[in-house]
Amino acid sequence: MWNTDISSAAVDPNSNSILSNWVGSVNVHPDWGTDPTYGIPYVVVNGTQPLVSINLGAYPDESDPGPMPVPANAPVEGGSNSSGDRHVLVLNNANCFLYELYNASPNQDGSWNADSTAVWDLLSDEQRPYTWTSADAAGLPVFPGLVRYDEVASGTIQHAFRFTLPRTRAAFTPPASHWAANTSDSSAPPMGMRLRLKASYNISGFSSQMQVILNAMKKYGLILADNGSSLFVTGVSDSRWGSDLESLKTVPSSAFEVVQMNPIYTNSNYPTGSAPTISSFTASATHVASGGSVTLNWDTSNETYLIVSPGLGAVRGTSATVNPTATTTYKLYATNQYGRTTSTVTVNVP
Repeated sequence: MWNTDISSAAVDPNSNSILSNWVGSVNVHPDWGTDPTYGIPYVVVNGTQPLVSINLGAYPDESDPGPMPVPANAPVEGGSNSSGDRHVLVLNNANCFLYELYNASPNQDGSWNADSTAVWDLLSDEQRPYTWTSADAAGLPVFPGLVRYDEVASGTIQHAFRFTLPRTRAAFTPPASHWAANTSDSSAPPMGMRLRLKASYNISGFSSQMQVILNAMKKYGLILADNGSSLFVTGVSDSRWGSDLESLKTVPSSAFEVVQMNPIYTNSNYPTGSAPTISSFTASATHVASGGSVTLNWDTSNETYLIVSPGLGAVRGTSATVNPTATTTYKLYATNQYGRTTSTVTVNVP
């Protein structure tokens, strides 16, 4: 989705109206810079990072449970004292899972609180269940849509960027799966709407690094991911950004066009289907001494990702080992684009 080349895609018939009425006469605003509290940060961890509990707040039914490998000092969007969205993004390079938290805050015991969480399997083309949120209003992952300095320095960016608009409708278009409507006007943009910088827009006067960003906007576009200030594009703060970043603020909204949106889903026509099937979820022993080894086994189908909570978190395969120190009920969560199925097994520790 983020890597789809939309440079030749048709223009939406309502493009001019959407740009005039809902984007407005504004310029691009790069919502990142050299200030570490500006933009959305992320942290990369490896397989030794301890898993910690996540206490879910506002959206537990549409969130993925812990445990997750979130460091106690993981960077929070806006800084530790931020009153904003407080995103926390964690990439595990040992198993290629991405963990994203919204309105997150750490606790002294190492656990975290978050209003919404999402686990993304980076080895698959995962999608949230239709109508489910993620750490972002559109039900999308945040990290793939960020402008990052390392990509710019490499000379090419191969994905779309995340951006915001002030007003959106109760609808979404792929790749989005969720809306956060703040207007009832049916002509307002749906989440997932894509803008594309026009091929005819002359970027020769920009620095080579800014041309990398602008060329990505021509080839992959911008994806509407949340409500916010108009045409704010999200990136990662980095001390290496130069003053040429300011030049992006000269790119007007009139230099963009809306890529054709088809289909557009509302609460009356979004796709439905069968949630995953869990044929079995068993333990090799249901009674074990404290710290003893138990193998959990599962047989599932039609899922896009699996979580075992507590103890394991996001998993792949058909089995995993746990070492409970107290009687524990393990819960298997199997999720796909149509919903979630769960099953439990209890291991007793005397």
